[in-house]
Amino acid sequence: MRVPAVSVRVLDAPFHIDRPFDYALPAHMDTLPRGTLVRVPFGRGDRPVWGIVMGEATPDEGLALKSVLSRLDAAYALDEEMLGLCLFLADYYLASLGDAVRCILPPAVFQSSGNNIYRVPTCAPTLSPAETEELLAGKALRTDAQKQILSYLAEHGKCLRSELCDALGVTPQQISNLAKKGYLTEGSDEKYRNPYEKFGEGRNLTPIHLSRAQTAAFETLAGLLDTHEAKAALLHGVTGSGKTQIMLRLIDRTLEGGRTAIVLVPEIALTPQTVRIFCSRYGARVAVIHSSLSAGERFDAWRRIKGGEVDVVIGTRSAVFAPLPRLGLIIVDEEHEHTYQSEQDPKYHTRQVCAYRAGIHGALTVLASATPSFESYYAAVTGRYTLVSLTERFGGARLPEVDIVDMRKELRSGNVSPLSHTLYDAIGEVKERGEQTILFLNRRGYHASLQCKSCGTVVTCPHCSVALTLHVSPSPHLLCHLCGYSAPPPKACPACGEPHLFHVGYGTEKVENELEKHESHPRVLRMDADTASGKQAYDRMLGAFRAGEYDILLGTQMVTKGHDFPKVTLVGVVLADTGLYANDFRASERTFSLITQVIGRAGRADAPGRAIIQTYSPTNDVIRLAKEQDYVGFYEQEIALRREMCFPPFCDMVQLTLSSEDEEKLSRAVEQVTEQAKTLASTSYADVALSLFGPLEAQVYRAAEQYRMRLIFKCRWNKRTRAYMRELLLFAAGQRGVSASVEINPLHA
Repeated sequence: MRVPAVSVRVLDAPFHIDRPFDYALPAHMDTLPRGTLVRVPFGRGDRPVWGIVMGEATPDEGLALKSVLSRLDAAYALDEEMLGLCLFLADYYLASLGDAVRCILPPAVFQSSGNNIYRVPTCAPTLSPAETEELLAGKALRTDAQKQILSYLAEHGKCLRSELCDALGVTPQQISNLAKKGYLTEGSDEKYRNPYEKFGEGRNLTPIHLSRAQTAAFETLAGLLDTHEAKAALLHGVTGSGKTQIMLRLIDRTLEGGRTAIVLVPEIALTPQTVRIFCSRYGARVAVIHSSLSAGERFDAWRRIKGGEVDVVIGTRSAVFAPLPRLGLIIVDEEHEHTYQSEQDPKYHTRQVCAYRAGIHGALTVLASATPSFESYYAAVTGRYTLVSLTERFGGARLPEVDIVDMRKELRSGNVSPLSHTLYDAIGEVKERGEQTILFLNRRGYHASLQCKSCGTVVTCPHCSVALTLHVSPSPHLLCHLCGYSAPPPKACPACGEPHLFHVGYGTEKVENELEKHESHPRVLRMDADTASGKQAYDRMLGAFRAGEYDILLGTQMVTKGHDFPKVTLVGVVLADTGLYANDFRASERTFSLITQVIGRAGRADAPGRAIIQTYSPTNDVIRLAKEQDYVGFYEQEIALRREMCFPPFCDMVQLTLSSEDEEKLSRAVEQVTEQAKTLASTSYADVALSLFGPLEAQVYRAAEQYRMRLIFKCRWNKRTRAYMRELLLFAAGQRGVSASVEINPLHA
């Protein structure tokens, strides 16, 4: 007689053994629905691990099976859509199913579910108002504190214990004493942790009035939305063109039709501004998801969404997995940003996940940007997406006037400061008018590196093949921006022992120091990974700048994206060349986008804006076209080069990375994997069109003690190519002491 059994995929199984395993059901479990999370014994030691039920199993009769140990509540099970999404991620991005499931579910699900629910202590009266009045008039209550407690409860009803203590100055023990006498009850109520709850207070339902250009754009997008078919559109609008108002009108239309919406932003720094806008309009029916929330806050947001209490979800990349029913609209704001691509397995791109979910629900995906990714713009101009353009700023505001400053001339004139004379003077003028400035430099720290004048050695990280960056706050130290290694600055060269060390380059700390010497004494707010590390730090810092507490906002990429500060009339790009000449075919696109985006932060209200670009390459076409805010001209110039060289979007690039702590093992493995790649391509997969490049050292050859080599393939990423890469990845996974991973169209290639 066969024992009832289920097929389970173990979430901790590595890629090369990621397959279903059969487990018997214990006597107290009649059945386990597909998608249920279970604990099962795994491996020789029968270690309890998490798994997910894939369906019923029919093992051979007489086969001894291990039994399922326990199951999670059905509330945490994956429905067919979410399970299908996990299977898609695992197949498309060559990841384990466990990595996909952990990507979709909040980490708190895998902890004790009872401990994850936040409960607040409450107090409630057990007496009627008349009984309470009689008690207060008698002598049964011996202290004034007891009388105050009952009087407060008679007036307010059930309330938090902490509220009673704060309002009356009483202690929890005094409250408990009354509970023991039966005059009140103490308990706890379940409460959702929501740090953005206050943002929904004071609803703003003011009708949104669109300009003629906005109305035309909205009507085009609304027409796509109303088809209830999977559609994609690119909303390409210059900075300040009013894309947000169109998004709000689209969400209104979606909710009126009984459907739900997801709004994605690229950075946590943008979340507070976005949340305020959307919460003020949609109130408590909004949930927020991003990585800076605590595990409990993310879990509670997920529970609200799964429980049907939410209509609009706002968040960074992971919010695309929100289990919303009746999904009608997905908006990807600043869709060009690199943060929409995951660097952890599964290495998915948010755009692809949007397409999958839109296909399931018949939803509209709107990709919005002033500088769209080339992949998206190419899809739009070739008809795969609908292209919707906004060419003018909203309300008649003008794009800022842009000046290019040649920093070579500044050096020849004796100015070694990061600030040119032009930018220095402009900062003073803006402060004198009571306006604000944003300064952008895509490099944190004080100096970029430390080098020896005698032998030329650059002081590098002992664990990574990168230069250590000098930081001066809170005290001078060298820091590795990859692994976090820190050490005091050496007094002599570690290679030759000579004391002739000098500093190279500069970062945001150095610029902050220079601004402190400015004759106008501006109040400077530096926002980078060193200063914005605490919970809700972005919210506090940007709120202070918006309130006028600072004159200058200085920072890295996080200051360039999507912010709308009415008093900002000056933007300075301190060094436009950072990243321009990187060994990466996307370097020009990335530089153009950053410069264009930060220029767009100036002059978004009534006062005209000005932007100053400092560069050592003033004649470079990327700098020139960014100054002119000419995205189409830049695209046409760059896409011709991409077509000639066969780079995306004219092909897909697949990167197979091998890494190991042992350089010799890595070298042997790379040789064998390269040979296997060629053999497979000429035999079993001779029908697959691809070009192999490498092996090559990774851009950072050694990172956190791991040496890394790459094989790069140009191909079309289809079912047959995936089969080829899966077989190659399984071969690579069999190399002792070496790990392997695959990335599709990587950020840096």
